[in-house]
Amino acid sequence: MDSEQRRKRKRLLPLRRPSFHYPSLIWPLFLCFSCFAFFLFDGFSLRSAAFRPILISSHISSLSFSASNSIQDSTLGLPSFRIEDRVLFPDHILLFVSNSRSTGSSSSLSYLLRLHQDGELDCVYQKIRNNSDKAIQTRSQISAPALSVDQYDDSRSIVRCPFPPANFSVAINLRRKGQHGRGDRWFVQMDRSVHSWETLVYGAALDRGTAVVFVKGLNLRSFRESDPTQFSCHFGLGDLDKGSGFSLRTHAVTAAQEVVRCSLPLSIRKNPDKAQGIRVTISVASHSNTNHRAASARVPLPSVAKLFDSNNSEGKQKSRTNKRKNYELCACTMLWNQASSLREWIVYHAWLGVERWFIYDNNSDDNIKEVIDELDKEGYNVSRHIWPWIKTQEAGFSHCVLKARDECKWIGFMDVDEFFYFPFPTSQHRSMGYPGQHSFQSLVANFSSSTVIGEIRTACHSFGPSGLSTPPSQGVTVGYTCRLQSPERHKSIIRPEALDDTLLNAVHHFRLKSGYRYINLHQSTAVINHYKYQVWEVFRTKFFRRVATYVADWQENHNEGSKDRAPGLGTEAIEPPNWPLQFCEVWDTGLRDFVIANLADPASGLLPWERSLM
Repeated sequence: MDSEQRRKRKRLLPLRRPSFHYPSLIWPLFLCFSCFAFFLFDGFSLRSAAFRPILISSHISSLSFSASNSIQDSTLGLPSFRIEDRVLFPDHILLFVSNSRSTGSSSSLSYLLRLHQDGELDCVYQKIRNNSDKAIQTRSQISAPALSVDQYDDSRSIVRCPFPPANFSVAINLRRKGQHGRGDRWFVQMDRSVHSWETLVYGAALDRGTAVVFVKGLNLRSFRESDPTQFSCHFGLGDLDKGSGFSLRTHAVTAAQEVVRCSLPLSIRKNPDKAQGIRVTISVASHSNTNHRAASARVPLPSVAKLFDSNNSEGKQKSRTNKRKNYELCACTMLWNQASSLREWIVYHAWLGVERWFIYDNNSDDNIKEVIDELDKEGYNVSRHIWPWIKTQEAGFSHCVLKARDECKWIGFMDVDEFFYFPFPTSQHRSMGYPGQHSFQSLVANFSSSTVIGEIRTACHSFGPSGLSTPPSQGVTVGYTCRLQSPERHKSIIRPEALDDTLLNAVHHFRLKSGYRYINLHQSTAVINHYKYQVWEVFRTKFFRRVATYVADWQENHNEGSKDRAPGLGTEAIEPPNWPLQFCEVWDTGLRDFVIANLADPASGLLPWERSLM
């Protein structure tokens, strides 16, 4: 090699190496290892510096996580962690973090939570800048506090990090705040791959001899069953830590929207405990000719999914010998930043007979966890389920069916601004008698013995701001009393065993098995008061977060005439001058009178959700 070649090679070497503090006797050996690891895994890019975050695409081998991807403080005996996966969303990055030691996930989560609550958990971003000859690169890093920390499943926690600034890599790392240079204990990045949310296997659950897998990016039609023969499931029964990958494959038996159901491999069916926590992904057939059955290749999709028993969130096996369900009526909802509304919704429906709640938290950053914990301690039997996947309400409801089916005879799917109600014409008709406690539960119990009724549909009346400009202090049921004349859409209460195996739903209703049918409750029997058009400060959040997969975000110039939108508002969150008087055609005080008559404290007149604020 001549001198000119040596100079060119030298220019390709990174200019900055990480600095670590170790005992002097092992420093030379550690330095050699660090350099080797840096060149092998960190690498550098010869692409021009585009003014955007740098996405390092994931591939199937990256699903096998690395034990070296860890943060630890062995000198203090603290938990040791590793980053298994990163997922790129439009406005944040999601990191999956596991404990790389044998200590329990609860103690590891407690440590991460403590770091986050103390403001000690930082997201670290690497900047890559190319100089004019596009050969030499300099690296710098910045940090920002983590947005949130939660437990995701039996083996992993999730950390949400802010979206990186322009020209910074999305291969985000984590570290304790203030740990720089010598003594720096943070997540060492060995695998820098990042999964795009556009195409990802994001969830999986065991369900009665099958694996139900949730997939983003298949682009299957809304409320239509698809051909399952184009899909296969791959199970990671090999030694994933050593990269042996997915060793077993089975065929899909159903496919619809974002849900694919596959048969389990024989070895797992014989011993279901083997499936707990293993990786799973989906492959899609690629056809080389017009023959539909002649697939030339099956391409596995990136995945962060691990299989767990859908009813086993605590990691404890439940007996399948006792088939008796514990609850007549349960409720499931998906929400984002609605902590202030949740107590009224739960306390009211508990009085009507709902016994169990499944709350799917879609990236809330208010105090929703504290509210749910308080309600659960008060005996309302509420559980919070982390669902970080944006615009996946249909899939989330399918997942909730799997989680609730062994506990609940009936499951109502409603939003927290929707209240089931037994109407009467006016408050002057009290001689007719208001329905009593548990009347909602009694209504559905009347159909429990039916062999054909699988779904109860109830019409929704949409209420407007009712002349208000600020949120009503006594809650939505008392504050909003003016609505549209005609009902809009409906919501459903379903029997889990009556649902089609596809778990297909359109949020408002599900597809039923052959032999089952739905009934529509007459509006004189029951309705749902939907407080859809509230005061502007509440309503405007709908412009920034729509949870359903097949519903366009309101900021998009698409399907502007849909009933899902507010008529006449367009695509910008600008308050119309007459908003408080909009959507007011009929004054309806029925539910307000019902709530005050039955739930207000006789002495103070306060409602249960008001007392909690005192």
